[in-house]
Amino acid sequence: MQIFGVDIGGSGIKGAPVDLDRGDLTDERYKVLTPHPATPDSVADGVKEVVDHFGWTGPVGVTFPGVVTDGAMIRTAANVDKGWIDTDARVLLGGRLGGAPVTVVNDADAAGVAEMAFGAGRDRTGTVIMLTFGTGIGSAVFTDGVLVPNTELGHLELHGHDAEKRASSKAKEDHDLSWEHWAHRVQQYLAHVEMLFSPELFIVGGGVSRKAHKFLHLIEGVNAQIVPAQLQNNAGIVGAAMRAAHGA
Repeated sequence: MQIFGVDIGGSGIKGAPVDLDRGDLTDERYKVLTPHPATPDSVADGVKEVVDHFGWTGPVGVTFPGVVTDGAMIRTAANVDKGWIDTDARVLLGGRLGGAPVTVVNDADAAGVAEMAFGAGRDRTGTVIMLTFGTGIGSAVFTDGVLVPNTELGHLELHGHDAEKRASSKAKEDHDLSWEHWAHRVQQYLAHVEMLFSPELFIVGGGVSRKAHKFLHLIEGVNAQIVPAQLQNNAGIVGAAMRAAHGA
């Protein structure tokens, strides 16, 4: 079975058809830059461009970098235009896609769902936390495989700031941090999250997961196992398609 997945991020909108039996893309993903400002209409245009690239006409799962309720309603918009707040994204995107059924889910929740089914969290019990490092920091918390949605742990306070302002991939780029310096910030963040939730496993996702060998070994003093996401930056696309298949 195939469903189309789209991952809306702070820097890019990417998508592809997904084989739900294998948990993998059936074609090379297509990506467009996230518009700035990332208003609902401009982002919807980007989603349409990605979906139209493949000539897809069936159901579509879409991730969003913020709190999403009922598979449709946007409640927060930290890294996109505030005009998204209280937008029914299912109606907006479904209309832009010619009436296609659309399911919308928090981006990190989608990535986590995919990793728990097909990646680093497969067959794991206890508390598992997926953290996606990109424009911000997304989070997905699982207890014995059950998702606690919309946790948004990237907005925990760390040294007087939102954690994502210090430890996201964007923070590394903005402040031209070395891998060692950035890993120290990530270590402080993980230690804070571990103090609150005591997970058995951290899964590190987002685009930076492709470079896990550059920084994971530098993180010390965290009791939980720390592993890179196996689906890497495709996890959000796969998870979006999975949620669409089950109507969120």
